[in-house]
Amino acid sequence: MKRKTESQSIQRKLFRMEFILIITLAVILGVAGTMVNINFETQKRDRNLQNVAETIANSPLTVHYTSDMLSGNEQEVFVEYLDSVKESLDDIDVISVVGIDNIRLYHSNHQMIGTVYDGTIPFFAPGSEDYYTTSENGPSGAQRRAYAAIYDEEGKQTGFVMSIMLMENIQTETKHTLLLFIVITVIAVLIELLISKELSENIKKDLLGYEPDAFAAMYRIRNNILESLEEGIVAVDNSGKIQFTNGAAMKMMGSPDIIVDKVPVKNKNDEIVGTVEIMHDRAEYTKLMEDLAGTRYLVDSMRANNHDFTNKLHVILGMIQMEMYDEASAYIENITLVQRETISKVMNIVEEPAAAALLIGKIARASELNVEFIIRDGSRYSLSDMNIPSESLVTILGNLIDNGFDAMNDCNSCRKHKKMMLGIYSQQDALLINVTDTGHGIPENDMKHIFENGYSTKGEGHGTGLFQVKNIVESLGGTITAESDEGNGTSFSVKFQRKNMENKNV
Repeated sequence: MKRKTESQSIQRKLFRMEFILIITLAVILGVAGTMVNINFETQKRDRNLQNVAETIANSPLTVHYTSDMLSGNEQEVFVEYLDSVKESLDDIDVISVVGIDNIRLYHSNHQMIGTVYDGTIPFFAPGSEDYYTTSENGPSGAQRRAYAAIYDEEGKQTGFVMSIMLMENIQTETKHTLLLFIVITVIAVLIELLISKELSENIKKDLLGYEPDAFAAMYRIRNNILESLEEGIVAVDNSGKIQFTNGAAMKMMGSPDIIVDKVPVKNKNDEIVGTVEIMHDRAEYTKLMEDLAGTRYLVDSMRANNHDFTNKLHVILGMIQMEMYDEASAYIENITLVQRETISKVMNIVEEPAAAALLIGKIARASELNVEFIIRDGSRYSLSDMNIPSESLVTILGNLIDNGFDAMNDCNSCRKHKKMMLGIYSQQDALLINVTDTGHGIPENDMKHIFENGYSTKGEGHGTGLFQVKNIVESLGGTITAESDEGNGTSFSVKFQRKNMENKNV
């Protein structure tokens, strides 16, 4: 009877200590998490307000309208444009554009268009940012505002833009955040209390029967689990019995598209007593990349980089598991240097970020296809020389490079050493792009049809890429030509000149 009383006393002490620790941690983490979240949301809200105001202020339509004071149909276009911007932004309550004479040229409430703005006039100090965020009082009450200056082509201020969020809505959002954190904290405390009770009971049982080695094995297994919770985790002992599995692992089991890493668990005598299996869902990574990408070609580029990076991670993991630490360190240093040099080279050559990101991905893809990707000497693209819309440039480069990859990949009789050569040259008011591959080439009879919609030698579902490229190039006032030597390769050249683009009103 005395032994039972002592056991219960130990259990109560463990439970009381765990209870105090859980409550303390829950409160500290809840308060800290709430403060961090509110601060983060405040900063994000200000950045969002600034981005909206700055984007509208820098819009060519806004600059043109505030400079020339258009009217009629053009004024309706301007109002419709800003209305569409406002409708797409759920968290922005008011957008207002004020001319240099303090007349509202646009307001989310159309009744205020053309009225005199009598609020705070923003001041943009010379040498400072052309936008800032502040708290003000307006017709709708307390507000959080972002001001952005509008300048004409000569650098003269022609007005300013205000993007506004009402403090009433901000406070409501903050209350929802606080309520969410309180609910999560309470749920976490309840769950932890249940876990603590179960744990204290298990510890009591273990103290009456288990050997110290069991504690060591449980500690090592749990330590590995805690360090790998973001992936699917399965702990297995030497008999093949599953000791632990998390929710992510349950969802992944049975899926053919997973990668499994096995980590041995050893006791203090360096004997293997089980394994921890870490499961990675490749489909989730792919889906995440596709959700974040803006275009098909940027998705392909990120997928190539991810695949290449995954392969390198497995090489590093294999070296570590074989205890080849020096080789792993040298391998990491080497791939880091190569990746840094590739990114640096592309970024120095191409100023347009989206196009540079595309090329970095295509270089990684070329490595997987055993294709040597060469950027020709002298290549350079400066936005100040010729500013082609980023989405158009990405589509042009992506289609032409992918066509070259396909040509070399489908060519069984091509030379073993496959090359993709890219030249991109800009000078004042002109741009030349040249993409050359060493694929199977294009038969002479097919050359006159390659830019036709739906024409392809690959079968149904193809034949739109070059047609799309040709339409984009010609819509921008450029020209595209192709030369091919059957059996040796194909070269595409795209040329742009500013005078031709002006004729197209680009």
